[in-house]
Amino acid sequence: MSAAHGGADTGRARRGTVFAETMLGTLRLDEGDGRARQVRLELRVTADRVLRPARTTEARATGRIRIDGLTGNAAVEGGMEISPLARRRIRYRLAFTADGRRLALDGWKSVTPRRPLTSMTVLPYTLYEDGTRIGAGVLRFPLAAQTLPFLASWRLPRREAASAFTGPRWRGEAGRTEVWYTTLTDPETGSGVWLHHELTAPADGSEPYAHGWAALFPKEGPVRHTRFGPAPWPAGESGFSADGVRVRPGRLTGSAQDGAWRWDLAEQPADEPLFTFPRWSWRRPLLPAAQILPAARARYDGTFTHDGTTLRLTGAPGASARIYGHGNARRWAWLHADLGGGDVLEIVAAVSTRPVLRRLPPLVFLRLRRAGRTWPRRPERAAAGWAGLGRFRARIGLPVWTVTGRSGLHRIRVEVTQPPERTLTLDYADPDGSPSVCRNSERADARVLLERRRPGGWRTEARWTLDGTAHAEVGTR
Repeated sequence: MSAAHGGADTGRARRGTVFAETMLGTLRLDEGDGRARQVRLELRVTADRVLRPARTTEARATGRIRIDGLTGNAAVEGGMEISPLARRRIRYRLAFTADGRRLALDGWKSVTPRRPLTSMTVLPYTLYEDGTRIGAGVLRFPLAAQTLPFLASWRLPRREAASAFTGPRWRGEAGRTEVWYTTLTDPETGSGVWLHHELTAPADGSEPYAHGWAALFPKEGPVRHTRFGPAPWPAGESGFSADGVRVRPGRLTGSAQDGAWRWDLAEQPADEPLFTFPRWSWRRPLLPAAQILPAARARYDGTFTHDGTTLRLTGAPGASARIYGHGNARRWAWLHADLGGGDVLEIVAAVSTRPVLRRLPPLVFLRLRRAGRTWPRRPERAAAGWAGLGRFRARIGLPVWTVTGRSGLHRIRVEVTQPPERTLTLDYADPDGSPSVCRNSERADARVLLERRRPGGWRTEARWTLDGTAHAEVGTR
């Protein structure tokens, strides 16, 4: 199948490796009282291939670090070089923020044949601030307490490359909409960025067209945006291309308003795909619409220029998503929340325009990826809340909307706030010609509470607070 008639996937699924590791130890700062500070490091390690001891494998690492007197439970992220035989080392390069200070941990386990077990469980490291050493310490893997959890955490999941989901799904039918959109937060300025690319095939069978917009949500000052298109939809493209704007695997480029707005962003996937709707619904479009994230989390490097001002992005957290269907819902709400430490929450709550479905309360598709696992295991359980199965509920409104519900032994409450001064209202047309209005904020606030049923009642398992870093939207037709 050619890209012009459905966008054949170009990536192949293959096995990867996932495991969790906890280490305990101490840190001594070069300046200070010289005391040994207690350190706890919890990591989730992800590799895109099966680990082979005789080879070198690069892996991503996310998690939490706690250092007495320096940071509470800070999100940490970085990489590992796993090469126990080829280079006889396992290297850790991690970065985190403590009270506004950017810190980096760099160290490696030196694997020796004479003491393989000891050498693979002891991690000497150095702590840096802005490239300058500020301390050193040692972390150890506690064999007695952590061996069983470590072994139980190992997974060999089947992975699909994010690039496999970039190609168009549209097969020439009338009355369809396809969207490529990207949202991110600049860690330096706190600004939010939104890039929306859309293919519309009118229901009356007229020529399809491409259009979209770019928006900036600064920490201070009004929200700014520009539009591009409409322009003819080119045949045979592998992604989105129209009016000087392009989306390709790993790269987003474009300009608008005679170059007053320009962007050139490299996208690096930082997680595996996340299917917000059932996985089959993307392959077989039987539902009114479906949404996926080719990578649940991504990092962006590059530039975003508007009216003479340029944001230089380095490792900006965000994600791209894809939508394909018959147009917008009757009412909808959307949330993408990077919770830190590799955790992410994605929500789509919507009322369909279909004759029967539009009489129902919003269907809630909720996916929480935490510590490498996604809950609920099947998104249908959340969406079936109206039938009393998953018991999920959404109250859609502005400036505050909420989602609550339970599945299995867990229940969740999500409260999203989109302050008016941080929300952009845009209107556009559906394939049937009816108007739609979206109200989007890339600087929304979110409060997330996850609880687990224990003997005696519900107990808090995790709590997240996002101030100005949640990405959210409420829309109507």
